[in-house]
Amino acid sequence: MKLGIVGLPNVGKSTLFNALTNAGAESANYPFCTIDPNVGVVAVPDKRLDKLQEMYNPEKYTPAIIEFVDIAGLVKGASQGEGLGNKFLANIREVDAIVHVVRCFENGDIIHVEGSVDPIRDVETINIELILSDLEIVERAVDRTVKAARGDKTLLTKLAVLEKVKAALEEGKCARAVGLDAEEAALIEESRLLTLKPIIYVANISEDEVGGDYEKNEGYVRLKALADSEGSQIIAVSAQIEAELAELEGEDKMTFLSDLGIEESGLDKLIKSGYALLGLISFLTAGPKEVRAWTIKKGTKAPGAAGKIHTDFERGFIRAEVVAFDDLVREGDRNKVKEKGLLRSEGKEYVMKDGDVVEFLFNV
Repeated sequence: MKLGIVGLPNVGKSTLFNALTNAGAESANYPFCTIDPNVGVVAVPDKRLDKLQEMYNPEKYTPAIIEFVDIAGLVKGASQGEGLGNKFLANIREVDAIVHVVRCFENGDIIHVEGSVDPIRDVETINIELILSDLEIVERAVDRTVKAARGDKTLLTKLAVLEKVKAALEEGKCARAVGLDAEEAALIEESRLLTLKPIIYVANISEDEVGGDYEKNEGYVRLKALADSEGSQIIAVSAQIEAELAELEGEDKMTFLSDLGIEESGLDKLIKSGYALLGLISFLTAGPKEVRAWTIKKGTKAPGAAGKIHTDFERGFIRAEVVAFDDLVREGDRNKVKEKGLLRSEGKEYVMKDGDVVEFLFNV
């Protein structure tokens, strides 16, 4: 999973990125301090994988990963080359979803580029830049498709979809607002439109609001209403608290969270939101050589999951030997699972479930 982090300058975007990845992206109280997009790779915390590590004591432990791309602060006119310009918009065309950090706290020491805190205005400012950037791409795609169509039914259908999206963008709406079905979205997938990507809004709240008071924060309430209306995800975090958390480990981290009255870190919240928004699950492989988590789309069948490990596994798929994680842990090892009839032999039509512990049999 690859997530692109966007936001106006001085909303806490790079502070959050630093905290999430410990990558040390430069963060300062002025616009354009992050000149190049920073990329950080984060392991997905998974207690199931930790348990399998205890059981198998493997040579290698490989969690699922998330890649975060920190895009330099966008400003009005970015799509036309203002600030750091639109080359930074190109850096998020490759991501699976956009994490939009929005400032919902007041602090006179931290300058806001617009001079005041207004989450909805900030969202609209960023959206306009993304819309204008998308419009330029769609206009070029329309021109190319018109020339190439010449009675080709698929291309004519694609052209109709592009025209529909273009009309929405010209009205200042995101491509998501068009409500394309899966087939229509697939036709224009190559355009990698920014405003078609799923969104997770991160409401950056003050440290004082972390325990739950943020639900009374007017900015958060307005942002949540917007997210709900779009079918987007929203989480509330304090980037400053996350920065402090990033310096702690193990028991110290758990104590700090407990003292704040919160159950999980911003990273955990963001990962859960990302998996939910993109419809992702994890299956597990376990043995003395390696325990590993693999990320797949919900609805993936066994051969497709096997292909995540190696294309030969999918090409020569015979069957999958599957045990539910809870059954494996309860029984203690695979042999006991087999004795009790809890090890299932599944064929090509089996739809993978979150937490399946799998061994694939194949022949090429």
